[in-house]
Amino acid sequence: MVASTGIDQGVLDSVVSERTPGWVDVVTVITDSGGTIAVWIASAVIVTTFLLRGDRGSAWFVAGVMLSGWALSSGLKLLFARERPPIPLRLVEISSYSFPSGHAMMTSMFVCVVGVLLARMALPVTVRASAYVCLGLYTLAVGSSRIYLAAHWTTDVVAGWVLGALWVAVCVAALRQTRPCWAPRSPRRAERRWARNRA
Repeated sequence: MVASTGIDQGVLDSVVSERTPGWVDVVTVITDSGGTIAVWIASAVIVTTFLLRGDRGSAWFVAGVMLSGWALSSGLKLLFARERPPIPLRLVEISSYSFPSGHAMMTSMFVCVVGVLLARMALPVTVRASAYVCLGLYTLAVGSSRIYLAAHWTTDVVAGWVLGALWVAVCVAALRQTRPCWAPRSPRRAERRWARNRA
């Protein structure tokens, strides 16, 4: 079992002291948007879209990363068996272990997967960069909401973000070895292609 750290307790105490009913409602909506069901629905929509377009490689990439990442997250929870912050400070009813944060890891994987897909599309650099910023802010908001609601310790969330991004990187590296033609295009090449399509 992994115990909470001094940083974890300090952040939790600070967050609890700043809570207000209005912000709890807002943060609850944010945290629900990054839950397992929400992420699975979004992933299923993306997989279905690529299948309908005949792009099985992208569809399998999304499905494979998300399913294997979920299994990894679940396994790590059982391995570390870390208890969540205590009730009544914790405003979320949940019985699973705390490390790593599933919300943080799943949304991190999701936004990284979408980022990889965007890198393969013929889009201008400015559009792609804006999308990356929005995706990054989304997973940061979801992870932070877990801390605010005391569903997780801070280190659970940070670990979830890092592990999610690393897992996608590992999957992309493995895919490049087996399917080099699937590798993301360079931003300049994608921008030139976008300009040709607009002409």
